[in-house]
Amino acid sequence: MTRNDCIPKQAGVPGWLQLKQSGPLVMPAEWSPHRATWLVWPHNRKDWPGKLSAVSWCYVEIVRQLSLSEPVAILFENAAAERRALSQLNRAGVNLNRIEQFVCQTNRGWIRDNGGSFVRRHHGDSAEGELALVDWEFNAWAKYSNWTHDNKVPERIASARALPRVVPQDTRRKRAVVFEGGSLDVNGEGVGLATEECLLDESIQPRNIGLGRSGLEQVLDDYLGVSSLIWLGRGIAGDDTHGHVDDVARFVSPNTVALATEMNASDVNHAPLAENWERLQGVKTTAGKLTVVPIPMPGPLRFGGKRLPASYLNFYVANKVVLVPTFNDPADRVALGRLAELFPKHKVTGIHALDLVLGFGTVHCLTLQEPFH
Repeated sequence: MTRNDCIPKQAGVPGWLQLKQSGPLVMPAEWSPHRATWLVWPHNRKDWPGKLSAVSWCYVEIVRQLSLSEPVAILFENAAAERRALSQLNRAGVNLNRIEQFVCQTNRGWIRDNGGSFVRRHHGDSAEGELALVDWEFNAWAKYSNWTHDNKVPERIASARALPRVVPQDTRRKRAVVFEGGSLDVNGEGVGLATEECLLDESIQPRNIGLGRSGLEQVLDDYLGVSSLIWLGRGIAGDDTHGHVDDVARFVSPNTVALATEMNASDVNHAPLAENWERLQGVKTTAGKLTVVPIPMPGPLRFGGKRLPASYLNFYVANKVVLVPTFNDPADRVALGRLAELFPKHKVTGIHALDLVLGFGTVHCLTLQEPFH
């Protein structure tokens, strides 16, 4: 992958002019077959102070597990970082023929949020239409000041795969739409999950001031095929994204949602997660009443006086394996067991994430699925 200047996300320019087919854009469910999984090799020491070496070995295990299921495309900060990482992977017995290597400068490694969204342009009755990449504006969760390299990642992925790049526009405000992949979960059949805390906030970490609920719902329908958006309330404590849904609720089938629950009434997560449970009761999709499966939260984790966003819902579904963050907690076994029941055709595998979560994210945050072309 070269370091060409990226195509600017120009306000007011229709985003789908590069597409050859007509028809709606639809984001496939995560369990749809993948061509590969993308990730960024960790390099930002401020995200993991004093722990970057340990985190890199955690990545080695994630890549090892994924490479048994599908190819892994990795963005490396520079050639030296690439050489070091490949040496680690080789020592761990990873088949390097399953690794696709690209040099691409980034600010952080959370490609779920800065890498864009793969979609298909459905054509007629076919669900196997042209693949494209939706290139959202990224502003580091409206929290951090260094994000300009990350904002260019979708253009570089699209270039590497020779894919059309779709740039969503808020035509009323004449600007690109700010959005992160971890703020939405989809079932691939027009239904999505999101939190009001993240997507509708206009004061703490605002993404799209003035767009509003109806405007955002229209954008997600136009660019991701989400015609029905289920709104939850809040995310979990310690989440520096301010409420990403991939820590609290995930589709595991078109009509089944795994939902984080906290039984300890004195825990700060108890009330918001109980409210989310209530919001999902009685919800219906085109397939009927939604089935909701509770997944426990691990006990509170803190580092440097800060609560960390430890959650089993931050799992990732690859072709043959489901990778689940674990935290040396008694609830690890419960969460792994329930997810194994929900994914009977996959190998459900725990990834030790006590070091990883110091960066305020775990397995789902650092991965991005690429559907087959």
